Amino acid sequence: MTALEFTVADIAPEPYAAAPTLLATLGIREGTGATVHALALRCQLRIEPRRRRYGPEEEAALTDLFGTRDRWGTTLAPFPWLHASTVVPGFDGGCEATLPLTCTYDFDVAAARYLHALGDGTVPLLALFSGTVFTRGTAGFAVEQVPWDREARYDLPVWVWRDLMRAHFPDTGYARLTHATLAALGRFKAERGLIDLDAAITELLAAAGAGTGVEAS
Repeated sequence: MTALEFTVADIAPEPYAAAPTLLATLGIREGTGATVHALALRCQLRIEPRRRRYGPEEEAALTDLFGTRDRWGTTLAPFPWLHASTVVPGFDGGCEATLPLTCTYDFDVAAARYLHALGDGTVPLLALFSGTVFTRGTAGFAVEQVPWDREARYDLPVWVWRDLMRAHFPDTGYARLTHATLAALGRFKAERGLIDLDAAITELLAAAGAGTGVEAS
């Protein structure tokens, strides 16, 4: 029976990925002396919002997710961010492994809205590991499951996330709109001779007294 322990040593952007991707460097140690021939590893990465402090601007930006601060005692609960998997080659004793983490900037995803709301500091992460371990048994290969209690914490600097998003989506984000809303925005843009839908939304916000701080062209 193997005894695997996991740590997250580092998380950094993958500079050449087509989609926004972080690379997590994992430390894996086997404590019984057994030889691991391969490890099919799965990981759920969760955000633990209670493990950091929030300034006034962050608090205002997080109202949509967690409500007002007086409710945070019950609403500031951990929530999932990413699911990832990789195959780790065989090792004795311990090894380092790289786990690709493909990210999204879709504001329909709670984690993306949370990360966008943060000013600085770190993102408190909890990595939950599972998977299948292949070892040498008495009659050939033996197969075991990674225990469900294998986990590791890591504090991701906010600037790592911001740099990743700037590289793939410079000064932009994504929000889902219905076809009817897109059509109405298109008509509004055409009627006023605006450059794009962003300018149309900016003009509508300004008319409603909730401007973005950027004037429409």
